[in-house]
Amino acid sequence: MDPAAIYRSKLTTPEAAVVEIRSGENVAMAMAIAQPPALLTALAERVESAGLERLNLWYFHSMEHAARTILRYDLLDRVRPHCMFLTRIERDIIRRAAQDGGEGIEFVPVAFSESSKLLSEDVAVDTFVTAVSPMDRHGWFTFGTGNDYASTVARSARRLVVEVNPNMPRVFGDSLLHISEIDAIVEYEAPLAELAFPESTPEDETIARTVAGLIEDGSCLQMGIGSLPNAVCAMLHDHKDLGIHTELLTPGLADLIRSGAVTNRCKTTYPGRSVFTFAMGDRAFYDFLDDNPAIHSAPVQVVNDPRHIAKNDHVISVNATLQVDLGGACNSEHLLGRQYSGSGGQLDFVRGAAASRLGKSIIVCHSTAKDGTVSRIVPRLGGPVTVPRNDTQIVVTEYGMVDLKGKSLAERGKALIGIAHPRFRAALYEALAGDAVA
Repeated sequence: MDPAAIYRSKLTTPEAAVVEIRSGENVAMAMAIAQPPALLTALAERVESAGLERLNLWYFHSMEHAARTILRYDLLDRVRPHCMFLTRIERDIIRRAAQDGGEGIEFVPVAFSESSKLLSEDVAVDTFVTAVSPMDRHGWFTFGTGNDYASTVARSARRLVVEVNPNMPRVFGDSLLHISEIDAIVEYEAPLAELAFPESTPEDETIARTVAGLIEDGSCLQMGIGSLPNAVCAMLHDHKDLGIHTELLTPGLADLIRSGAVTNRCKTTYPGRSVFTFAMGDRAFYDFLDDNPAIHSAPVQVVNDPRHIAKNDHVISVNATLQVDLGGACNSEHLLGRQYSGSGGQLDFVRGAAASRLGKSIIVCHSTAKDGTVSRIVPRLGGPVTVPRNDTQIVVTEYGMVDLKGKSLAERGKALIGIAHPRFRAALYEALAGDAVA
């Protein structure tokens, strides 16, 4: 049959697309920008009108339209969110549930690289919902900003429902989805969610200068999100022949590509192309992604596989943390006694960069938190270990950088105290002196 005819046969309303979902089923939704607003609205209405119970919702990184629909607090007695990376939305739900004595979020610890396997093999997903770019004349859609686990779970779930949004960029790479693989299609035009990036602080700029000084021409970059990674990218525009292999593609990296500093010619994998698994930014950034053959989208189990990352030389991984203890272990996900975010792909890239020839894994953080009242360099972590001390290499604060490789525990402790805020150094030295191992 003609692809257009098949499309018309599968085109339906959001309400009809979710009518087969039953109580107790596992529904997975795409993450971040690829979460489909119309389908999530219809799903929330179905929970209310059909009296669905024990609906298990699986996902990474929610957005505001999920908070207004399927993640509404008043639905949580019927919808059980299984979240693998918390945002402000989940933190607000957890806080409110604790106050009310009710149920909140089921946090599921998992490395980002393992999320596809978890959802396609360990969880029997009944329905997967995602936004996609429009179909071409040959019957192909793309996953747009969200390849990650979506391209795998879309094919393992019992039922796949897509929301076609003309604003979703059409991306190159391993992102194609054929009309024959889809069970139901809805159409919904809406602007994609945009991120507002805060201005860099003086501490950000100081840290960024140190990090930029560690990056050589020909390096292959992975950057996290936020003002600090953007500040690093802004300082690399005069570099030459940089490459990009990153889980998250951002406007800061896009600006670096536009500057001419990125050629990807030194990479072993996907030479000539910037590789990512999900993307977040603003309208200009999404326009940059659209129909751009220099941008390559791939599944997270490929992009975040440390063995695959390490095939490239000079991999530079830059990630933020919340705490570093005096042995070098990092907590990047737990704050004030509660789960704050998730491990994401941080350890994936720490290990991938470490295994890369001449690679560097860089962990960055401000020396203090809570308006300077709390040190981020601590004797012992106050939460889970996101990056074990065996894996931590370079740590940077606004007070300098240390390379922990080859250092004893005592040497690590002294080096890390040297980049802590001066007002906390005496107490940290006292803690180090009292540590029998150090």
